[in-house]
Amino acid sequence: MTAPLLPLAVVVDLDDTLYPQADYLAGAAAAVGAAATGLGVDGAGVHAALVRELAAGSDAGGTIDRALLAAGVPARDLPALVPPLVAAFTRHEPDTLTPYPGVPEALAALAAAAPLGCLTDGNPVIQAAKVAATGLGPLLGEVLVTDTLGGRAARKPHPAGLLALADRLGVPADRVLVIGDRPGKDVAVAAAVGARAVRIRQGEYAHAPDEPRAEAVVDSFPAAAALALEMLGSAVPA
Repeated sequence: MTAPLLPLAVVVDLDDTLYPQADYLAGAAAAVGAAATGLGVDGAGVHAALVRELAAGSDAGGTIDRALLAAGVPARDLPALVPPLVAAFTRHEPDTLTPYPGVPEALAALAAAAPLGCLTDGNPVIQAAKVAATGLGPLLGEVLVTDTLGGRAARKPHPAGLLALADRLGVPADRVLVIGDRPGKDVAVAAAVGARAVRIRQGEYAHAPDEPRAEAVVDSFPAAAALALEMLGSAVPA
């Protein structure tokens, strides 16, 4: 079997790869609770229920609907309440999201060595607010939010986002190294285009099984970046 080609560019995930997503979700849930209070609902109850829903799976749809029901809100009231509460979640713009230790320095080293991009799933408004709050935007080069290519259906592991980002970076998709925390998304999207991936075991999905398996599994972004720099140092353009 032919070995995978060495990478010519690096693509990183955002949530739970560069910063702890729980920090963003805590603020967004508080914003929803405050908005619920303003709408005459038990905001504290909605806040607590939403925190539980997000802890059970932050990328599942309908979390605010379920939180309202769990807080005792009648189902008949949901059509009037859900849209403004979703808007409160979407509009949440944290002042600061602190990256994991060593992330800015590691990104700077990667950006100096090869084309660098970020591929992330989610509402484009929310993801842009996260990037701004981390302060990492200037280091990330190209940032592509998969939802801009077709909504939730275009999210990883669908290959459309990685193919588009590789094109922006000026390299073939199979010459990209993907760094991310989720095997079922970040590793799988790399596999979908014949590229390599390094998984970071941290964040919400730290205990998810290594399926599919990555090129390597590490415990921090700086460790992943160090591996990437080794590969890039050996890379020879096609």
